[in-house]
Amino acid sequence: MDFPEDRKEETGRGPDPAPRAPSRIAVPPGAVDTHAHVVGDSLIPGRSFTPPPARTADYLRMLDATGMAYGVLVQVSVHGTDNSELLRALRAHPFRLRGVAVIDPDPPDRLLAELDDAGVTGLRLNTMTGGGTGLGHLPRMEGICAEMGWHLQLFSSARDLAALAPRLSRLTVPYVLDHLGVPDIAAGPGSAEWQSVLGLARDGAWVKLSGASRLADPPYAPVIPFARALAEAVPDRCVYGSDWPHVGFWGPMPNDGDLADLLADWVPGREARDAILAGNPQRLYGFAPAGG
Repeated sequence: MDFPEDRKEETGRGPDPAPRAPSRIAVPPGAVDTHAHVVGDSLIPGRSFTPPPARTADYLRMLDATGMAYGVLVQVSVHGTDNSELLRALRAHPFRLRGVAVIDPDPPDRLLAELDDAGVTGLRLNTMTGGGTGLGHLPRMEGICAEMGWHLQLFSSARDLAALAPRLSRLTVPYVLDHLGVPDIAAGPGSAEWQSVLGLARDGAWVKLSGASRLADPPYAPVIPFARALAEAVPDRCVYGSDWPHVGFWGPMPNDGDLADLLADWVPGREARDAILAGNPQRLYGFAPAGG
């Protein structure tokens, strides 16, 4: 997952403007897209990439096109710890959206209350891009999440997760691994680092089945054994994410309906796939079940 320094100031491309409905899977009522970003105009100097604006209205249009009832917005690294854009989106759509914030280690109580009231349900730690809060703050963020009833989300490579596995196994709050745990596809699913990530999942971690376009080229076949291993090992703790609007990405821009269709190969069973799309994320993020 590369963010080349010589392209940092280059404005990236936006998502496919014509998202399609998935054609290989049936999206169940109450489905949740658990990984997306909104991007405003105020970008921090220490960012790793420069995305174009990505507005809430366009995200909701993608959700509608792909049949998703709900969405989870993750604070994008180019805004650092300024969660203003995220909060605006959550407040405008309190029924449909939840959020994962990025904060400094010593936030005022009023900020935590503000985030919670707006629909934030977790905090993200990020070692992959500039503008993130690093794993060195894990103990403090764990304490905040325990106090607030939130979860932790970790955006780190399989190598870093493997090195931290003994500490992660002692976490007292739920935690979620971004993008399949960011495996080294070239090393294969038999690598020690990947097996350690799979062990974390079996031991209690949640995992986002997302980010295939960052790990391989279309049609993303090398990702199948990694995603399938996770879905088979912990079908009750896997969730799906589109990664819209695909920020900091220079490969072939995917259509979000096609990305959802990857679940046909990753999770062949309808019952497990429905749980990954609906039941599991509803439980993790506090969405109402379909019809609720």
